[in-house]
Amino acid sequence: MNYPLYRFVTRWIVCSLGLWIAASLLSSDITFQNKLIDTIIAGLFIAIVNIVLKPLLIILSLPAIVFTLGLFMIIVNGLMVYIVSELYHPLHITNFWAAVFAGMVIGLVNYLVTTILESRKTE
Repeated sequence: MNYPLYRFVTRWIVCSLGLWIAASLLSSDITFQNKLIDTIIAGLFIAIVNIVLKPLLIILSLPAIVFTLGLFMIIVNGLMVYIVSELYHPLHITNFWAAVFAGMVIGLVNYLVTTILESRKTE
């Protein structure tokens, strides 16, 4: 399925799941007021920010990404999570490195879910 709404909802769910896992692992650095609802809404914000801002930021930081052989994307993902924590106040991330860790977890969950969905599509 290559429908835009299906892809967006999948991305939203994956971002929410990754943020929930990251918040569980770093419970002292990532906090919510109402855990379930705020995780879902923050996942929506992360999905929207990834669609709107991330491509522009990747283009602007392309020299750093190439120079570090792609490792700078970890910082870009963390910056996206940190931007969401500044825009959506019920999500509170204490420092930038916690946001980088959350971005790594969200990226890993995204990779796993995408791999599973792609393998199911080929069967």
